[in-house]
Amino acid sequence: MGLGIASCLIKSKGNVHIIAREKTVLSLRRDGLKRRGLFGDFQAESSQFSGYCRLSEIQAQGFDYILICTKSFDSLEAAKELSVHKRLFGDKTKIVLFQNGWGNAQVFSSFFNNERVYNARVITGFHRVEDNEVVITVHADSIHIGSLFGCDSSCMGRLCELITQGGIPTEKSEDIEKDLWAKMLYNCALNPLGAVLDVAYGTLAENESTQRIMDNIVEEVFNVMAASGYQTHWQNPADFLEVFYNKLVPDTAEHKSSTLQDILAKKQTEIDALNGAVIKLAENHQINVPYNLAVYNMVKFLEAQSY
Repeated sequence: MGLGIASCLIKSKGNVHIIAREKTVLSLRRDGLKRRGLFGDFQAESSQFSGYCRLSEIQAQGFDYILICTKSFDSLEAAKELSVHKRLFGDKTKIVLFQNGWGNAQVFSSFFNNERVYNARVITGFHRVEDNEVVITVHADSIHIGSLFGCDSSCMGRLCELITQGGIPTEKSEDIEKDLWAKMLYNCALNPLGAVLDVAYGTLAENESTQRIMDNIVEEVFNVMAASGYQTHWQNPADFLEVFYNKLVPDTAEHKSSTLQDILAKKQTEIDALNGAVIKLAENHQINVPYNLAVYNMVKFLEAQSY
């Protein structure tokens, strides 16, 4: 996702600094950044952006936006490290979390004022085929950016404009909590089950047995949301599931879950920020979530075998 969003900002003439692992940075410096797939092909020469392995290497100060595109399990470390480099921040610098799952904003707000922290909801599929090359594989809706803490989202206007000009439709949202829980419903139903069974999302929706599992996962997530005081765009599971099966899954039918990709790549998954986050909230309210527990533990088993 990081390379995909960076490609949009570079294409729209933004002043972009990329922080990544050494192997990625060396590839970017040598061959530039490449993007293929939906929204067209784009290639940026290495002279069009800067790449670094460490925050300490950056000479520039007072960025407008700092985008966090790490996996959710790296949120704490990213927030902690970023908080040390205060010179990167101006009075109006905003941190925007382009991350999966629930709980990332709370991690960053323990290091930064709420007014700095914004969330992005992304339902676009990115697949990195080389260290410096990303393919956009699916796209279900525009990127939404807003504050979970009730802060004004007008400051996100310029960022949304730049990403949109670079290829991926992006807009401000005053309902980012609803947006993020909509994505949680989508991810919690599809991600772990797709990983366990090694099938695309469309296959899960076509089978009565897997439909039954996903329906129950969604019902449990709604129960947890209600008990926790959170809201989404649908009042009940039935309303969401109608959109889920008729639009959301068909739009991403060929996609395989990022959890499966992580397992196959022998990497840690983000299951703790997805179904794991639902399970934690359920424990706080003494709610039973057996379907979420089942798929969560199956993914944990696969993760332990491969990671």
